[in-house]
Amino acid sequence: MQPQSPLAALRSLLKERELDGMLIPRADAHQSEYSAPFDDKLAFISGFDGSAGLALILADRALLFVDGRYQVQARQQVKLDEFDIHHLHDEPVHLWLRDNLPSGRRIAFEPMLMVNSQYESLRTSGCDLVAVNDDPLNEIWTTRPAAPRGAIRPMPIAVSGESTASKCSRVAKALDHAGADYLAVTLPDNIAWLLNVRGSDIPMSPVPLSFALVSAEGGVEWFVDEEKLRQLDSSLLESVSIQRPEAFIARCQQLAAGKRFLLDEDNAPVAVRFAVEQGGGAIKWQADPITLMKANKNDAELEGYRACHVQDGAAWVNFLAWLSHEVPLREAAGNPLSELEAQEKQLALRKACDNFREQSFGTISAAAANAAMCHYHSTPETNVAITSNEFYLNDSGGQYSNGTTDATRTLNFGQVDAQRRLHYTAVLKGFLSLISLQFPQGTQGHQLDAFARRPLWELGLDYDHGTGHGVGHCLLIHENPHRMAKKVNPWPMQPGNILTIEPGYYLAGSHGIRIENQVEVVASQPGFCQFASLTLIPIDLSAVELSLLSEQEIAWLDEYHQRVRETLSPHVASEARPWLIEATAPVRTQRA
Repeated sequence: MQPQSPLAALRSLLKERELDGMLIPRADAHQSEYSAPFDDKLAFISGFDGSAGLALILADRALLFVDGRYQVQARQQVKLDEFDIHHLHDEPVHLWLRDNLPSGRRIAFEPMLMVNSQYESLRTSGCDLVAVNDDPLNEIWTTRPAAPRGAIRPMPIAVSGESTASKCSRVAKALDHAGADYLAVTLPDNIAWLLNVRGSDIPMSPVPLSFALVSAEGGVEWFVDEEKLRQLDSSLLESVSIQRPEAFIARCQQLAAGKRFLLDEDNAPVAVRFAVEQGGGAIKWQADPITLMKANKNDAELEGYRACHVQDGAAWVNFLAWLSHEVPLREAAGNPLSELEAQEKQLALRKACDNFREQSFGTISAAAANAAMCHYHSTPETNVAITSNEFYLNDSGGQYSNGTTDATRTLNFGQVDAQRRLHYTAVLKGFLSLISLQFPQGTQGHQLDAFARRPLWELGLDYDHGTGHGVGHCLLIHENPHRMAKKVNPWPMQPGNILTIEPGYYLAGSHGIRIENQVEVVASQPGFCQFASLTLIPIDLSAVELSLLSEQEIAWLDEYHQRVRETLSPHVASEARPWLIEATAPVRTQRA
């Protein structure tokens, strides 16, 4: 007898419990973008392993909701005879439920995996939401990996720039201002920042999976597996109360009577709300104040970003110089370089950097049509050759002991057709339009997004992802709250914020283009800000229609490339220096 598939096994379980369906998000209890294998429930049930998505499993059908980045990938990874693919934002699940199911259907969800804003939207669907607290997939996921227990390390104050005591005092003042008695902290990067620690539960995401409660007096209860604490000294451990993670919800309920908890409705599990309300407490819905504190970098953090980008830029130049030699050589020999080979070489060059610890995310090494998938990751099954007549896109970054990097370059090694040249030029012009912009201090991300899109819009083209995101300091590669995208982002930008600028264009089955620099928001004229590039990597101009660039765009490129050349020349390998000089030559020289 053939064993049941995960989908069939879950349906049997739902039938036993008299449930009509179940929601399975791509989320853990901390809303991590990248989850530990233990928490990859969506991948287990569907086969889709992207960083954002949600499955709705019903008795007679299954639906997978993913955003624009994953529309192609989802159709490649899941069985399309089992799952219908929908857009996570254009057709959200609560509207699908409202429009397609009779009211009163019993739909299960895990309250530790759903935040309050999601819960409230789902309540409008007309379905009866049934909270299940016993992790039903444990019954059918027989090969489930163990929960992570990665060691936690201290973050020296020379790198973090502020003591834990000072940070806790600032949070206590924010609680007092909000009229709250406790802050429930469920985001691991906020806990890592607050306690000046870094974790290793999830590769490339150096945060400890844990929970915390901060009181209005500045006291901290840390709900963390004690096995993770073996590298920490006693001074930190004596300043906080340590409890098991499993005790977090019960402790919230225990403390709740007559107290007010500050909860972030977009991050805190709705299970916390239920516990506080059941314990007789009140809730103040407000963004976790740590999130904004963490995003406003101090001088020590900013210096770390600048220093690690010199190391990362040198590794990039060594890699690009190697690529420029290997791609045509290997192609001529009939043994073309592959995506995976390039990826492995780049990682080896980064590992040679003194302060490199690990990648900041899985490298996107994508040639030809593979690059049309925004978050493609090469595998032995999908690995293709890098050739002279197709674009090669590389999006990668590093976690260094003093900062985090993220950059993308799209490369051309030969001749590309007129359409590709036009697309590449439009992406570059959008990138230049935004990175050279001066804007009033306090401007919000969505107010700048169109500057990067306009050259594409003029061609009737667009891209289905954000234009920029915050980057953590030795933390998460996608850091809240700042973001540049079409969607409203109400957080004002100010000097000390770190973001990316990364417009792109993707033509399914043909090619993908993205150019990305990490930037620092700096003061310019009184009351205004501008972007200063942290990324120091030459921009490939070989596929650009140079006649379409304005004098201002050319001036920016020349100034940037001069800075790249002068900064990196002492740090790159001697054999890469000639390539660096050529790649950063003035545009007018290349135009001639």
